[in-house]
Amino acid sequence: MTERRAILGGSPFEEQIGYARAVVDGDRVHVSGTTGFDYATMTISDDVVEQAEQCLRNVEDALARAGCGFRDVVRVRYLLPEREDFEPCWPVLRRCFGEVRPAATMMVCGLADPRMRIEIEVCARVPQTR
Repeated sequence: MTERRAILGGSPFEEQIGYARAVVDGDRVHVSGTTGFDYATMTISDDVVEQAEQCLRNVEDALARAGCGFRDVVRVRYLLPEREDFEPCWPVLRRCFGEVRPAATMMVCGLADPRMRIEIEVCARVPQTR
């Protein structure tokens, strides 16, 4: 039987909606769509690049708590309300994923809060040994 464990990220949305920041299921890690909110202060920047940076800090924290990191990501999804906001984020995204080269998809769609300009979701595998 595989171990299943929820990782909470401190967002009030987790309780209000009923989800976890990440779920570890055996050696698989599924990180929920993560936005640019700083959950310690419940603030979000107006700048899409700053939001992308905060998204990745939030994702990195969840991955670390699951026992892995960006190097273990196999799939990433980028969700943005505005197509033109994606390219300015590329340097930030490349810093985390440029060497890893996970499978990736970018989708244009509405997000839950109009302040949100990017949401990032990842799937990773916990390494057996390093």
